[in-house]
Amino acid sequence: MDSYQDIRVLPDPEFKASILLSALFAKLHRALVAHGKGDVGVSFPGYEETTLGEVVRLHSERAVLETLEATGWRAGLNDYCTTSEVLPIPEIKSWRNVSRIQVKSSADRLLRRSVRKGWITEEEAQQRVLNHQNQSCKLPFIQMKSLSSKQAFRLFIQHGEPQQSPSCGQFSSYGLSAEATIPWF
Repeated sequence: MDSYQDIRVLPDPEFKASILLSALFAKLHRALVAHGKGDVGVSFPGYEETTLGEVVRLHSERAVLETLEATGWRAGLNDYCTTSEVLPIPEIKSWRNVSRIQVKSSADRLLRRSVRKGWITEEEAQQRVLNHQNQSCKLPFIQMKSLSSKQAFRLFIQHGEPQQSPSCGQFSSYGLSAEATIPWF
């Protein structure tokens, strides 16, 4: 991993930055699915406790990022963002995992599913719903929509603690990984 590229969502009076970031990330996801090699990592330099910021940073080898850029995957969003050139990575301060966190957020929904699948009875579900508390997640997220099921979902993203050395691994079609690290600078 020797290069990176920043994509910044521009302020727009009609669309909130989070909506534009979601649209950009959905297009990136489709491009990474088509690319299919698991060699592009994603980070959010403006990441804070409750926000991802307005910049998506792609990490990979120069040739990989240039090939991805040549596909024109941002078509339709170029007026809403600015893109840097593919740049060499400057001095690395540390390495980080950027991963997806999945939260089972609705006890009611999970119990209805369990009844529908026949795993528990309706009476057991009613008893359990009294004992369950919904999990909530305070991590920042990107609102996504599944292309296959058309269901909307939140893609919660966590930047791991800084590490002193890199870890190898594959990145998902979202550019995220619980094992592989990206350079943090």
